[in-house]
Amino acid sequence: MPYWLIKSEPDVYGIDDLARQTGQIDHWDGIRNYQARNYMRDDMRKGDLAFFYHSNCPQPGICGVVKIAREAYPDFTAFDSKHKYYDPKSDPAHPRWFMVDVKLVRKLKRTITLQELKTHETLQDMRLLQRGTRLSILPVTDKQWVYILKLENN
Repeated sequence: MPYWLIKSEPDVYGIDDLARQTGQIDHWDGIRNYQARNYMRDDMRKGDLAFFYHSNCPQPGICGVVKIAREAYPDFTAFDSKHKYYDPKSDPAHPRWFMVDVKLVRKLKRTITLQELKTHETLQDMRLLQRGTRLSILPVTDKQWVYILKLENN
């Protein structure tokens, strides 16, 4: 099973926002990077699991696990001129941007911080920890997934 890490700023949309949604499901919109879009559109499948990562905050880190509940479909926010993610070059007949639906599986017992992740030799090849990596969607290997889940209880 492929694993992912999806990033969101908690003051924009955090794990608690997802937890408040009906059925704890919501669309993951606003991706405006082609590589992140390609991961969603071409590689994410219903049932895949992802870490929910809070970014751009005092303590960035992994705070939960979500499941892909619906595979990629056109990001309707790109067509709405009043929406902050509007893209005038996006065309409903040939959409440029996509989104997936995610469902909360669970919040972690504690946030596993970026600072902590950086201290583990086993994770040094993790895309999140690579210099210059700013993508909001990243693949996670099986080995990294299992290792990070074990850190939750430390």
